Amino acid sequence: MINDTIIHAERQLYLTLLALAQTQPSAYDWLSQLPEWLNSIKDKANYAHAPAYQAAVARLPDITADTVELNSDRLTINAVLSDSERKQTYALLKQLMPWRKGPFQIGSDTHEPIIIDTEWRSDWKWQRVIPHLGTLKGRRVLDVGGGSGYHGWRMAGAGADTVIIVDPSCLFYHQFMAIRHFIGAADDYRTHYIPVPLEALPEHSQLFDTVFSMGVLYHRQSPFEHLQQLKGQLVKGGELVLETLVVDGDANTVLVPHDRYAQMNNVYFLPSVDALIGWLEKAGFSDVRCVDVEVTSTNEQRKTDWMTYHSLQDFLDPTDTTKTLEGHPAPKRATLIAKK
Repeated sequence: MINDTIIHAERQLYLTLLALAQTQPSAYDWLSQLPEWLNSIKDKANYAHAPAYQAAVARLPDITADTVELNSDRLTINAVLSDSERKQTYALLKQLMPWRKGPFQIGSDTHEPIIIDTEWRSDWKWQRVIPHLGTLKGRRVLDVGGGSGYHGWRMAGAGADTVIIVDPSCLFYHQFMAIRHFIGAADDYRTHYIPVPLEALPEHSQLFDTVFSMGVLYHRQSPFEHLQQLKGQLVKGGELVLETLVVDGDANTVLVPHDRYAQMNNVYFLPSVDALIGWLEKAGFSDVRCVDVEVTSTNEQRKTDWMTYHSLQDFLDPTDTTKTLEGHPAPKRATLIAKK
């Protein structure tokens, strides 16, 4: 039995953008590019694993959820699974490894649920961010670099009217679709995923009340360009939530790793909090404030049965965990909130 989850989800995305375009004409620019964006992510010439990921999602069994909890730390689809449904679901979700952002639960607490214990305890980050936000109720939200969609679902759970997640990963797109399969219409199709990077979006769309960029800035070769692109997606007076790696120091302190940082070769700029505040103000944001600074622990980012590769513990100096293997300061993340 093959399901049509991906086709249906993409149709709902079209309808959402079409409805938005009635009052926000810039959404037509998105609609004109949407077919190319959605076809590209499924093209085997672009992504060798795309057909396998699509097949895994299409073979997920149809299960009727009793309730869906989008506003719980472990995003939970409460349903009674038969033994065969559980085995089939577990095997197919395992084909979509590694799972990096979550956690998720499929099944009832009383009937041996499937718990996707992801590399990141993304709920911890959400707990640090949510107390400092303006309300998300009734707002249009863009989640940049949203991974599997965990935070996007939480944004819908917090009452957002429309959530659009953008991330160019073929795997993460299909992980989102796997979770969408079980959530069904429980979110009234308010949560969507476009498999492109921020820079592929039409500039200056000004479609969103709140824009999140969490764990993206340090991967950008031009941080100011990233900040301008984020600003271009916000309505006037809209709110930016920016979470990124930082280092200690004054307003002029920025670490530029010569080679790798915590074994990542795509890390470019790690500013101090004061430097980052200055960047945001220079980019034209106002009311900039740092609401959280946290050293990333090996309890928050770690290897699990659902992400079996090296994780944070393997990237730190084994004799001094305040440093990375390369001798840089260990990962510390700050969350800043600013207004356009």
